[in-house]
Amino acid sequence: MQSKKPFVGMLIISKRVWFWTLQLLAWGLLGGLNIYAKIAYVQTLSSKYIIAEGTLFIVTGVLFSTILWQLIRNKISFDTINSKAIIRTTLTFLLISILMSAFTEIVAQILYLKIEKKEMPSRSLIEYANTFINMSLLLLLWLVVYLSIKSIWKTQKNKVEQLQLKTTLKESQLNTLKGQINPHFMFNSLNNIRALMLEDVYKSRDMITKLSELLRYSLNSNKVDLISLQEEIEVVRNYVELSKIQLENRLRYNEEIEKKVLELEIPPMMIQMLVENAIKHGVSNQIKGGEVFLKIFKKDQMLFVEVRNTGQLHNTRSSTKIGLKNIQERLRLLYGERSFFNLTQELGAVKALIKIPLHE
Repeated sequence: MQSKKPFVGMLIISKRVWFWTLQLLAWGLLGGLNIYAKIAYVQTLSSKYIIAEGTLFIVTGVLFSTILWQLIRNKISFDTINSKAIIRTTLTFLLISILMSAFTEIVAQILYLKIEKKEMPSRSLIEYANTFINMSLLLLLWLVVYLSIKSIWKTQKNKVEQLQLKTTLKESQLNTLKGQINPHFMFNSLNNIRALMLEDVYKSRDMITKLSELLRYSLNSNKVDLISLQEEIEVVRNYVELSKIQLENRLRYNEEIEKKVLELEIPPMMIQMLVENAIKHGVSNQIKGGEVFLKIFKKDQMLFVEVRNTGQLHNTRSSTKIGLKNIQERLRLLYGERSFFNLTQELGAVKALIKIPLHE
């Protein structure tokens, strides 16, 4: 967010620098070629006058194209081009062309008189018309190049603004989703504590201690988008121990995790939420309890996270599925179409599968 204004400021400064650089280079190049050609092939004019005339051409080009720029730069909008703007720009262009031609003719005659010490030979209307046409064509070329560059700059600026807006929106959505994690997790955990409070005070105290550790992790994870898999697994194990205090032998937990993936980074609280969902909506609803099996491995530059629990998929339909929707939305925001999340029913079990793309 803080980089937006400085970047736009650099963009504006660059536009001004580019404008004056291109002005001087373009008109200077044309003037220089004009001087070179006349010195090489025109024998009736002195070198001093030819250089003065070429300098006049450069100054005139820069002066009148800048005046044209000042008159039209805020008058043309590529988003709302209409006939009125086109007519106004055309009339402005013709007026500047006439003034540019007249100025060139007048000053050229003065320079000729001062340098050559005589009046410039009389010229026909056709020669004056040719001067006007040449000046108009050069100015038209300048106008086309200017509008093209302006269009390119505007397109790039729009892309930058859209990217910044998209990034800001994504950050806002992620922060909102992170804010949903804590209330959802606290709600389930506090219900466990309330159910156990009257049965076993010592176990309740132990549960509160574990809950405080989990909440500390949850609050810290709100500050980052990614966290090491090792830290996430420790939280999962704490949550399982927390749940076992209430479910006792009804909850069986097993895991199979490749050691080489423990240093990889994933979105915080994601696996914990899958395990929480498996316990609350799967195992806890079974009279005899059940098993939660966590498997994590790496394959083809993808991280596979699989959580399998005893139960039926239709048992979760009465829930709001806040956690599952949260996981799906966070994966979409962080990885786009490259990620994958699916919840399926298998023989006597529900399987949740996440695929997260890894950097090469």
